Amino acid sequence: MNEFPDDVGADPVPPQVAQRRWLVLVGIRLAGVAGAMLGMVLAARTHDLLPKLIGIALVLSALVVIAVVPASLAHRWRSPPAP
Repeated sequence: MNEFPDDVGADPVPPQVAQRRWLVLVGIRLAGVAGAMLGMVLAARTHDLLPKLIGIALVLSALVVIAVVPASLAHRWRSPPAP
């Protein structure tokens, strides 16, 4: 049985769509980096425990976003293999 029954022989993605997808991936990475930087500033500048924990949690979640979200979107948008 074919893995991609609807996509076999499909035309490649138009350049405008590919460019928009690339910009989305870059934007997600930049947003993750900004979130990680914000978390580091928050964790470094405060002396209370709760804001420091929030900053550390923000850094960790931003790192997960940087690693997981672009990879999953790229996998989702990947073109099917040529027949």
